[in-house]
Amino acid sequence: MSIQIDAKLLTRYQPLNAINPDNLAELAKQIQAENVPARSKLFSKGDKDKFQFFLIEGEIDLSGDSGILKTIKAGTNGGLTAIAQVIPRTVTATAKTDCVIFKVSANTIDVMLTWDQAGSYQVTELGVDDAGDDDDWMNRLLQTEAFHRIPPANIQAIFTRMESVPFKAGETVINQGDEGDYFYIIKKGRCLVTRTMPGQEKAIKLAELKDGDTFGEEALISSNKRNATITMLSSGTLNRLSKEDFMELLNEPLLDWVDYEKAQELIDTDGAVWLDVRLPAEHQTDAINSGMHIPLIFLRMKIDSLNPNSSYVVYCDTGRRSSAAAFLLSERGYTTYILKDGISSVPADIRTGQNAA
Repeated sequence: MSIQIDAKLLTRYQPLNAINPDNLAELAKQIQAENVPARSKLFSKGDKDKFQFFLIEGEIDLSGDSGILKTIKAGTNGGLTAIAQVIPRTVTATAKTDCVIFKVSANTIDVMLTWDQAGSYQVTELGVDDAGDDDDWMNRLLQTEAFHRIPPANIQAIFTRMESVPFKAGETVINQGDEGDYFYIIKKGRCLVTRTMPGQEKAIKLAELKDGDTFGEEALISSNKRNATITMLSSGTLNRLSKEDFMELLNEPLLDWVDYEKAQELIDTDGAVWLDVRLPAEHQTDAINSGMHIPLIFLRMKIDSLNPNSSYVVYCDTGRRSSAAAFLLSERGYTTYILKDGISSVPADIRTGQNAA
């Protein structure tokens, strides 16, 4: 009897269990269980395939130049994570017994994790306005650290290209699940951030936004769909910048990509700090053996734990989550660099974890 892949099964595995239920249900429709006969190879050392393999039934041997290093058994802790997920592969994976596996595109997993984590608003108790809400929105925006780092010519171009759009109270600005098209700045008015979760009829209130606040950047950075709905609480006016203008004028000046050699130079000579923004299970499996670890989903809440006088080389698997993290940090005045090609570009001798050797 063939095994049916569904969201319930996928939630047993890391990092798939960090993907929101809606996305996980869609992912389940795209994959199927595969039978792997004993002594068949899933992949070989050095392979650069872009899939993550997960074990449903059976046992898998991981071997290196000296022979078998580890046996992965279905249902155990080691069998509930992606099999030797480091790419290029550092080991060869061979079916010790007849096995059932499924595989998922590593890029698909990363896109879904970025979408879910980059847009995670901290849930707060909604209350009265803070003092100073009547400040001029443009002055407030220009005083943010993000705009301090944009070239003056770009700032002028941003205000030239912005479109001012009126909205009525109760009107929806963006819908959860829409494609990202604009970056918004609240010129006047108040907005409510909500998210709908599977199985719940009523949307969850996540935050209130006011004059001078911005939203919509995460979907533009990661090229994914909106992960929250923004609704006007009062009539007002929003300024918006198209995705193309945003990427050209606002996002790019804040992102500084470096290769591994340059990153290590920053670590050695400038005292920069490695910052891993992947999930705990990914960090335990393969990480740089120094630095800090703050998952992207918690970055907003833990940002005060970072030293504002230090610079940070941010990394993940592909650069997608790390670029979203670098933008959020840059908005708050931190000096950041993004590691090109992620953890796979780092030599094995400075990496640690279950699959780093």
